[in-house]
Amino acid sequence: MALKEWIHLLALLSLLLILLIFVSVCGTAPLNGRIVGGEDAPPGHWPWQVSVQLRGNHFCGGSLINKEWVMSAAHCFSGPSGWTVSLGLQSLQGENPNKVSRNVAKIILHPNYDSETYDNDIALLRLSSPVRFTDYIRPVCLAASGSVFNNGTDSWVTGWGAVKEGAPHLSSHQQCNCLNGVGTVTDNMICAGVLAGGKDSCQGDSGGPMVSKQGSVWVQSGIVSFGSGCGRPNLPGVYSRVSRYQSWIKSHIRSNRPGFYKIKM
Repeated sequence: MALKEWIHLLALLSLLLILLIFVSVCGTAPLNGRIVGGEDAPPGHWPWQVSVQLRGNHFCGGSLINKEWVMSAAHCFSGPSGWTVSLGLQSLQGENPNKVSRNVAKIILHPNYDSETYDNDIALLRLSSPVRFTDYIRPVCLAASGSVFNNGTDSWVTGWGAVKEGAPHLSSHQQCNCLNGVGTVTDNMICAGVLAGGKDSCQGDSGGPMVSKQGSVWVQSGIVSFGSGCGRPNLPGVYSRVSRYQSWIKSHIRSNRPGFYKIKM
């Protein structure tokens, strides 16, 4: 084999190794969390959770998807300046020894985001510099195009909302659209909640991740988008369906791409 061919082969093997290392890192964390109807999570249990802050104050949630990109909800952003993200947080107040902060260098809203219906409620944030992965800071895997989440799938939503947390179940579009106060649910959305109430996302959790576990890997299926109230009976929350946006995400993140998993639950 010629020298050039060997160099080409080594380059391909190096790229494959980098991809395998990233995929093995994304979505790895112990089980626990904090949303409506639950408990505080120990440090490092949701290492992709991000606090998106406006002029130093928590404004929305988000999720780390690689070393320099965060995913959140488009409705969180009204302007391009003054935004930072904090990672590795245990709480919004007090000491956070694992905290790392970055300025937001660029905000990309989905071009078809509709502020009235919340359709395509997704945004990408490029950080001012890459972060280093630790036990407390690492990316979540993303649901790939064609992923299926059936009615009743267990999911977890994390954040710092007004109330406490739990594990909402996915609801069908038909069931969700029939419930008063939910709003119109499109194919770009997922409904989730416990119809008895008490487990849902809340104000302050917007933009944060809804994840499901496949084997030992956590995969983000949704982004907290909208709902009526907080953990109320018969009023599930509505989430942007991450699997619908694989091509759009890849079009903006051309290197060190997020780990996508095609799953069926």
